[in-house]
Amino acid sequence: MDNSKVMTKLAYQALEEKKGEDIQVIEIKEISILADYFIIANGTNASQVDALVDNVKETLSKHGYEPQRIEGVRSASWILMDYGDIVVHVFSKEDRLFYNLERIWRDGKTIP
Repeated sequence: MDNSKVMTKLAYQALEEKKGEDIQVIEIKEISILADYFIIANGTNASQVDALVDNVKETLSKHGYEPQRIEGVRSASWILMDYGDIVVHVFSKEDRLFYNLERIWRDGKTIP
């Protein structure tokens, strides 16, 4: 299994562990050079969003993967975690509906 798939699986599991809502994986490697996969989830409040981000960071770090950058931590409404081959987006429910990344990246392949 390649690194991007391993990281995607680990991030997905980390989001599930902290009860992330509506976790979606979109394969974008055929349509973008940004990453291979986007993982999108939301929390019900700012504390849960923080917990989701912390758990993804800890889980991937335990397996030797460190983020290249993390954006939006102060706002806790949309946090982007860039791991190179994967990008994890953790939203508040309201911001997820507003930005609707799934619509923007609909040409990507949704992974069940």
